[in-house]
Amino acid sequence: MKILILTQYYPPETGAPQNRLHELAVRLKNEGNHIEVLTAMPNYPKMEIFKEYIGLKNKREEIDGIPVHRSSIYVSKDSGIIKRLLNYFSFVWSSWKYGSKNFKKNQFDFLLVESPPLFLGFTAVFLSRKLKAKMIFNVSDLWPESAEKLDLVKNKLFLNLAYRLEAWCYKNAALITGQTQGIVNDIDKRFPQLKTFWLPNGVDLSYYNPDEVQSDWRKENGYSGSDILLFYGGIIGHAQGLEVILKAAKEVQNHSELKFILMGDGPVKKELLELSKKMDLNNVRFFDPVPKSIMPKVVKAVDATIVPLRNLPLFEGAIPSKIFENAAMKNPVILGVKGEAKELFADEGQCALPFEPENYKELASLLVKIANGQIQLEELGRNGRNYVNQKFNRNKIAASFNNELKKLVSI
Repeated sequence: MKILILTQYYPPETGAPQNRLHELAVRLKNEGNHIEVLTAMPNYPKMEIFKEYIGLKNKREEIDGIPVHRSSIYVSKDSGIIKRLLNYFSFVWSSWKYGSKNFKKNQFDFLLVESPPLFLGFTAVFLSRKLKAKMIFNVSDLWPESAEKLDLVKNKLFLNLAYRLEAWCYKNAALITGQTQGIVNDIDKRFPQLKTFWLPNGVDLSYYNPDEVQSDWRKENGYSGSDILLFYGGIIGHAQGLEVILKAAKEVQNHSELKFILMGDGPVKKELLELSKKMDLNNVRFFDPVPKSIMPKVVKAVDATIVPLRNLPLFEGAIPSKIFENAAMKNPVILGVKGEAKELFADEGQCALPFEPENYKELASLLVKIANGQIQLEELGRNGRNYVNQKFNRNKIAASFNNELKKLVSI
């Protein structure tokens, strides 16, 4: 099979969508398929075109043997709605222009598009028609529903148009894939006549293998062996509600062994830095993002990872991708997420400690129990690696998806 992946986000950018899509592409290639990627000039998360791509309108390269085609995109550090729309639609236009000029009819069996951004659906629908390729619409976040419930978009006319665009994209897809069961169930409920498939995130257990990783990260950054390092790594954004970590850190300041690490970048990092300073938190440190190659060493060095989301019904179907890597590294997860993630990793997998989202006092209480030795982290860690091997092994996920695509080829 010949598959074109259309996405605004792809390595060398770092982040969950970038890693997930590239890992899927590599494994589909290993299944014997021909895979190509059409994406933007890398710029995320700092909203700056990477140095080696500055000034280029188009570029073709290879990453791990996969041809990657890049077209231009407008970027700005201004997070206002006009600038964000310019960012999205500049790539909608450039990707259509590049794809319609450089790819031929019947060159691909499938065009798999990543949403959000939902607007990329315009390119996906029209390009799939031009190329005579079946469109697969991969939903990693229910947009515009999430934007509406996070109060990021309040204009009713705009929201109505976005919901209509969402429905139009779904109805033009041969298959809609959802990253979580909650996403799939939501789409099934609203569009029962359409074909859906659960395509979860997962983990490369050979890459995230604690037995193969040697780490001096703790020592290099001035932490002692007696410190209990509590880690958050990822996007520092609106959805995560990371204030809960800072407030819990304030509650447990008398437990000097508890140290908090927030690693990443995003739209609310500046606000959190100011809040941490205002709260006079001497047990919290912020770190810039690190390349994927460094992450196993960081995770190996910490004692547990905190994974929070805001307390919204929207997120009850969310599974933050950082859970998988930490579980694979036998690193216990302290999980402030309701719904599907809690059911899978805390209840079924027995590898996460749950607390009510945004409840900093409940989080602080868990941390005190860890500090006092009332919770044994080692068993949670062992459970985590066993569980993701059983249910979220990237190799098994890709093989299952490949079989689903084979069924669609002849339809």
